[in-house]
Amino acid sequence: MDECCCGTDQPITLIYTCSGAANTGYLADQIARQLAKEGAGKLTCLAAMGANLSGFVESARSAYRNLVIDGCPVSCGLKIFEKLGLPYEHQIMTNHRVEKGKTTITEELIQQVKETVKSDLACG
Repeated sequence: MDECCCGTDQPITLIYTCSGAANTGYLADQIARQLAKEGAGKLTCLAAMGANLSGFVESARSAYRNLVIDGCPVSCGLKIFEKLGLPYEHQIMTNHRVEKGKTTITEELIQQVKETVKSDLACG
């Protein structure tokens, strides 16, 4: 899945994730890592974006797609992309019936939410 099903040979996405201290940040991080491992995109550094490091910002600017996965509605990742004026697609883990600080993050939950995120990324 290194190429978009729409026929371009550019990567489908660069993946940026919240890795915050809460259970929702853990879920976001695990989903991002599994998506990258499965070839759905390339995991890259959200902290570098927040620091406005030019190489990372230029990579995001030229990417076919940027996926920002935030853990909660505070949406730190989204705010970074908005501040930099970069295009993005956004997922928030609490939109997947996960309550910050309360929902236990199981392998089953990780797989369920990952599949939903993957289907949202599908071309078409």
